[in-house]
Amino acid sequence: MTEKRIQNFDLKQIADSGQCFRMRPCAEADAYQIISRGHYLKIFQNGSRFLFDCPEEDMAFWERYFDLDTDYAAMIASIDPKDSYLIKAAEYGSGIRILKQDPWEMIITFIISQQKTIPAIQNLVETLCQTYGTRLKLPGSLYAFPTPEQLNRAELSDLLELKLGYRAKYIKKVCGDVCDKTLDLEKLAVMNYAEAMDYLQGFYGIGEKVANCICLFGLHHIDAFPVDTWIRKILTEEYAPRCRGIKKLPQSKVCETLVKKYFGRYPGYAGVMQQYLFFYGRNR
Repeated sequence: MTEKRIQNFDLKQIADSGQCFRMRPCAEADAYQIISRGHYLKIFQNGSRFLFDCPEEDMAFWERYFDLDTDYAAMIASIDPKDSYLIKAAEYGSGIRILKQDPWEMIITFIISQQKTIPAIQNLVETLCQTYGTRLKLPGSLYAFPTPEQLNRAELSDLLELKLGYRAKYIKKVCGDVCDKTLDLEKLAVMNYAEAMDYLQGFYGIGEKVANCICLFGLHHIDAFPVDTWIRKILTEEYAPRCRGIKKLPQSKVCETLVKKYFGRYPGYAGVMQQYLFFYGRNR
């Protein structure tokens, strides 16, 4: 066990923020288990005190995973004092951090996420892991997320049987693209945000919203700003009324314009503000 005291870090808020689908509550109160890149962690929270139950040599991995070196309090302090909605959202979700997750896992999970609720995504991801992933050498039935090669062994019919619907064909195609290096994960890892967005949207089943989620949660481009149903609702209800001339724009440009106007002032970390908005709008 390793104990740490950490500010702006709340396990339940992170687990409910829609960025991670393998962070599950344990039987013990205020405890969660997480599997990432074949590493396993059980973590306990009591206020700002945290106990990391993992091998000592894994601590550096989990410190990076939870982005513990980043000062989220400074980001919150930088919020425009005139933006009362964002201030409330940041106060409500002040324990959220942007996790540094595996890009391959994020590609598959956010393809699955299209038109799905968070519990449904979690269940489908676990089914994929149990069906195609490697079992961890730990008590219980715990599995790593399947590698591209492991998942590529699934036939389209196999994926359809898992109730993936139209997403099955997207997953089958992207598995082949990664295995033959058409989609090069090493190349993707060193791209900047704009390059990664252009690159990802060139692949079947990856649109702008999914590409932004991959950039934000898998590549840690924390200036990415995914616009889903919740964010679109917040932008149109809370920000559009205060934006002069917005009614003259075509509907397809409204959200893009509002994001640039009100969140372009947070260069390099607008995606953190996006998470505060999403969590507040969905859970309050």
